[in-house]
Parts: sequence; structure tokens; C-alpha cells
Amino acid sequence: MLERFRLDGRVAVVTGSTRGLGRTFALALAEAGADIVVTGRDGAAAQHVVSEIEALGSRAHVVLGDVTVRADVERLLAETLAQFGRADVLINNAGTCIHKPALDVTDDEWRQVMNVNVDGVWICSQVFGRHFVAQGEGSIVNIGSMSGEIVNRPQFQPAYNASKAAVHHLTKSLAAEWAPLGVRVNALAPGYMRTDMAPVDEPRFRRHWIEDAPMERVGEPDELGPAIVFLASDASSYMTGSVLTIDGGYTAY
Repeated sequence: MLERFRLDGRVAVVTGSTRGLGRTFALALAEAGADIVVTGRDGAAAQHVVSEIEALGSRAHVVLGDVTVRADVERLLAETLAQFGRADVLINNAGTCIHKPALDVTDDEWRQVMNVNVDGVWICSQVFGRHFVAQGEGSIVNIGSMSGEIVNRPQFQPAYNASKAAVHHLTKSLAAEWAPLGVRVNALAPGYMRTDMAPVDEPRFRRHWIEDAPMERVGEPDELGPAIVFLASDASSYMTGSVLTIDGGYTAY
């Protein structure tokens, strides 16, 4: 059974993998045997992740670019194929968030969040999805959020919440369309995790972020690694169009 979690001989592309959750996902997939394409906009950080991946015994390659620019994403696929000869897994992780009440969000801020969190996922999914469909197999994992199901508090983040709800539904839409073609599309929806993007240690957030969760703690990034491997691998071969929520029970209330 455990062999179905292995990714030996496969190539995984992880967007936004120079830091945070993306770095964790890249390392988890590498530990399961996959070769990794690290992509983001910070070259120095990307090379550091490459060193970590290679220390695990997997190969790694960096392609810098912007997921909201179709030409960059097409180059990402082309360089992946040129370097490794194949592409099997896409993790759509790149994302951004703005904490602001709705009446204070500017058009530019709204567009910034939607461009990265929705348009970026769409462009990457379409570019890589076309390749996966042509080869008759592939696995896409979109990084959503429990914020796609709830309204977070005490901070307000309407653009982020709406963007992650869109990611969840886009996941289902692509899964339904591409399932007969051999391509699976699922989403992972984390709760509050200890990353640079979530100030989980600030006392002002403890009441709602931590005490409201049944587990009464935040999640650590490496607690998501096994789920990413599961969704990317044959261990989830009969799973598509699903949103897997890992939030310490937060959305149970």
C-alpha cells in the first residue's frame, strides 16, 4: 500500500516554492521521490530550496517567473520538459493576501489578489492541463483555504476569501471536465498555519485564530506535507474534484 504514495520517476512543479508552504510542499514531494521544479521570483531563495531538495536525493531545477503572465507559465512548462523530459504533477501554491475591511480595499488591491490567487491558478492549470490531457495523465493540486468556506475574524480579507472560494469551485469544474481524460484535480484547504503570511503569534489574533479551533493551536507547515503527497500520488487515484480541509477542526464549529 505505501508504494502508492511514492513519486519515483515523476516530476512535480510547485509554484511559489521559494518559501513558506510552497517550500514545504516541494520538500515533501522530493522526499516521496519526485524531481522538483522550483518556481517563484526570488532566485537566491529558490537556489536554497534546490539545495535542500538535492540533499534528499531528488533532482531540482529553478524556473523564475510570474504565474499571472501566460508567457512565463508556458516557459515554465517548456523548461520543465527540456530539463526532465516530462511533467506529472502541478501544485498551484502561489498566493497573496490583503487584510483590509471591504470599504477600504482599493481596485488595485482587489485585482492584485485575484490576479495571483485566481488568474494564476487558471493560467497554470490551463497550460499544464493541456499537456496532461495530451499525455493522458496528470495530477493538479490547487492550494485553497478554509477561508473559501468561512469568513475569517477578527481581520477582514474579502478579496482573499472570495479568491479561495473561486479556487475551490474552479478545482471542481476542471476535475469534472478532465476526469475522462485521465487528469485529476483536487484542492488542499489549510487553516491557520505558521508562515510568513499569517502572523499567528500576535496576541491580537489568539482569541479567534487559536482558541476558536478545537485543537487550540495553529498548524505547522510540515503537517501538510503528507496530504500533498497523498493528493499528488496514486494513493488518491479515485479522488478528484475534492477539497481536503486541514484546519485543526476550525471549520467544524
